[in-house]
Amino acid sequence: MHIVILVLVEVLIVIGLSRLVGLGFRSIKQPLVIGEIVAGIMLGPSLFGLVAPHLAVTLFPPETIPFLNVLSQVGLIFFMFLIGLELNPKYLGGQLEVAVLTSHVSILVPFSLGTLLAVILYPLVSNASVSFTAFALFLGAAMSITAFPVLARIITENNLQGTRLGTLALTCAAVDDVTAWCLLAVAIAVARTGDFAGAIPTIIASIVYIGLMLTVGRWFLQRLAKHYLRAGRLSQLLLAGIYMAVVASALITELIGIHLIFGAFLLGAAMPKNEDLVRELAVKTEDFVLIFLLPIFFAYSGLKTQIGLLNRPELWLLCALVLAVAIAGKYIGTYVAARVSGISKREASALGWLMNTRGLTELIVLNIGLELKVISPLIFTMLVIMALVTTFMTSPLLEWTYPKKLIRLDVVEPELEA
Repeated sequence: MHIVILVLVEVLIVIGLSRLVGLGFRSIKQPLVIGEIVAGIMLGPSLFGLVAPHLAVTLFPPETIPFLNVLSQVGLIFFMFLIGLELNPKYLGGQLEVAVLTSHVSILVPFSLGTLLAVILYPLVSNASVSFTAFALFLGAAMSITAFPVLARIITENNLQGTRLGTLALTCAAVDDVTAWCLLAVAIAVARTGDFAGAIPTIIASIVYIGLMLTVGRWFLQRLAKHYLRAGRLSQLLLAGIYMAVVASALITELIGIHLIFGAFLLGAAMPKNEDLVRELAVKTEDFVLIFLLPIFFAYSGLKTQIGLLNRPELWLLCALVLAVAIAGKYIGTYVAARVSGISKREASALGWLMNTRGLTELIVLNIGLELKVISPLIFTMLVIMALVTTFMTSPLLEWTYPKKLIRLDVVEPELEA
């Protein structure tokens, strides 16, 4: 019972601090999620453990960490389901050709630079038991991620959703999300089996499951949508069925050998995009996941982030190199592809900064890497700093590149209905 009480006290502290710091960041026009990530880091050895080590060990003893991990994994499953649910085909209309080119170049360039960076980092800071292939794939995937949910909120907060830039950025991020998760699935399969050849059965099983979900699974989900339309509301029985399907899909992908988040994401992506169903399902799920479960994930990540590990000037230089490669790779890849596609310099530049948003999605990738021991706590800390800086800089650089007075001139007039 003592452990249960301690975990409940931890949850109280985590939720309270994440709301407080999140609101503080929102007041300086930053996404709420940055404040919540910072709150998690504050509770770990980087601040709380440094200032009051005895109190930190008393409030967050090692025996409570597995409980926080379970809660954070449940939060991740349902958060990934919500991301999949948000991936509406409407984002893939109009500028699809431009978006496919831009998003794939914006993945290819940072992924390539990340794998080259792995050549430098692997002998210096890697775990010796990890193969170079797995390390390079993970580092490349970490460099190429764009956080679709955070990007969508930045676009909404800057009133970009009705502009050419906003719709293009959302389309690029949607395509980017799907491609990046596929790359990460391959990286996880390689990490778990040791080499690429050993990962082939896992990759084949994953492709088969994706095919089944997008055909047979979608057919069943369409029946569910018809039942919803007849009933006119999302009943508790129907909601229970959807939640069971989310957990079951997560379990299947975990058993296949990739990761449980993929199953949840896939089910969300396969869900019928009936506007009323999606809205009601999101409303019933989102608040509890975002307010209660995700801050626990941030705290769990924060407890593993040790900024004190960067205790030598050369390590800070390596951290700066990681940051420079991440920013340059994503920005240059996006900018060049956008310019080739005929996008103006200003819009291409703004798109480059938007695609640099990594936020929470990056944190999910890093936690998987640390859990599989592909990346060491030192690299984990460097990449957490990179995720924070690249997300924090998006809003000010967007305002500098694409001021609000220009946004108002770029609003796309809605088509008149016949």
